[in-house]
Amino acid sequence: MKTVLIVSPRFPPVNAPDHQRVRMMLPDLHSRGWEPVVLCVAPEYVEGSIEQGLLATIPSDVEVIRVNAVPHQLTRRAGFAGLAFRAHRALRNEGDRLLRERKFDLVFFSTTEFGLIPLGRRWKKLFGVPYVVDLQDPWVNTHYEETGAVPPGGRLKHRITQSVARLQEGPTLRDADQVVSVSAGYVSDLANRYANLDQSRFSVIPFGGSRLDLAAAKNTQQTIFAPADGKLHWVYAGTAPPGIRLALTALLTALKRAFDEGILRRDSIRLHFIGTDYAPAALAKPRVAPIALSLGMDDVLIEHPARIPYLEVLRCLEDSDAALILGWNDPGYTASKLYPYILAEKPLLSILHEKSSANQVMRDTRAGVPVTFNENDTEDALSRRVFDGWFSGSRFALKPETIWTEFAPYTAESMTEKVVAVFDRITVKAPSKAQ
Repeated sequence: MKTVLIVSPRFPPVNAPDHQRVRMMLPDLHSRGWEPVVLCVAPEYVEGSIEQGLLATIPSDVEVIRVNAVPHQLTRRAGFAGLAFRAHRALRNEGDRLLRERKFDLVFFSTTEFGLIPLGRRWKKLFGVPYVVDLQDPWVNTHYEETGAVPPGGRLKHRITQSVARLQEGPTLRDADQVVSVSAGYVSDLANRYANLDQSRFSVIPFGGSRLDLAAAKNTQQTIFAPADGKLHWVYAGTAPPGIRLALTALLTALKRAFDEGILRRDSIRLHFIGTDYAPAALAKPRVAPIALSLGMDDVLIEHPARIPYLEVLRCLEDSDAALILGWNDPGYTASKLYPYILAEKPLLSILHEKSSANQVMRDTRAGVPVTFNENDTEDALSRRVFDGWFSGSRFALKPETIWTEFAPYTAESMTEKVVAVFDRITVKAPSKAQ
């Protein structure tokens, strides 16, 4: 049995999107020959909501080691409350201890706290242990410079964090034994940025969908809407960056046309946008409601900017009449929420950049209505396509005839198998020198 040290700072009971890969892998790792040890931060030091129900999805025999961090109340006044900044020393020291005292065959970083990933270089140098990076978002993010949009936290903070990212990204990824990316677009960006980066060490493996999560969600109560109130409830769950404006405006404009043409009554439908702001609940601000207000559609769109428990999100999906996936002008956006949405078997509308890999999944599985856009699209043109695809023929009311054999490669079990194949390939090629 091989052993992998998994660095996932935000871990259940913390409700966070960047532990989903790890959480869904854990039930299958032991049967595939790997013993996981999770290194994370104690929940009381992590900003974000706590969801005790997530602990039930973690196998009871998985070893989880939690470290303390500097309290965010002490660093926020200086403008830096990021978890990587606050927990770096504790995770480094605990990782040093574990790798010194025990034998590990591999270290796996699965987090969007990029400032922690360079620890892989340190541990590889000191202990000879190979490491794999799970690239869930762009580390160096050029989106805001290219579009002129204001980044969360403001431009000054973004410039500082991105300056650090540019110093760390290249050396860390070059030294990594493999980089697992959720998006082929991220790999292309890295290839353009670093000509000497060996592309053979990249594997594109999106997140999977878990039926176990949907089953657990059935025992959860949701407080967002009453499913039996006679209205149609459509659900969007996830962050809503500024770049979502094009897709959202197109959807609301098409919906307004559906009202005008008598396809739907205005009082018969509510659109719920849940968890649209990454900030902690006390700091979360509306991201999409102002757009709806500017279009005169604020009476049909209800925004819940704070994150709610993950299983409650899935229960909202189970209770909904349709699901919405809206992307932004980032070709690399893969919409990891797509897979649980498909498993919920609800009418599904996706509005994504034409280069997003999620479009091919939608087409192959026939799980919903995919509408695409590119940088040259106008709101009016995209709105017409949304209307034709979703509202004409009342596609919003038709249960999809999903081709489940096409969906099989996108399950959590299938994605875990692919990640484990990466682990096996690395450890056969480069046996661990850990003490």
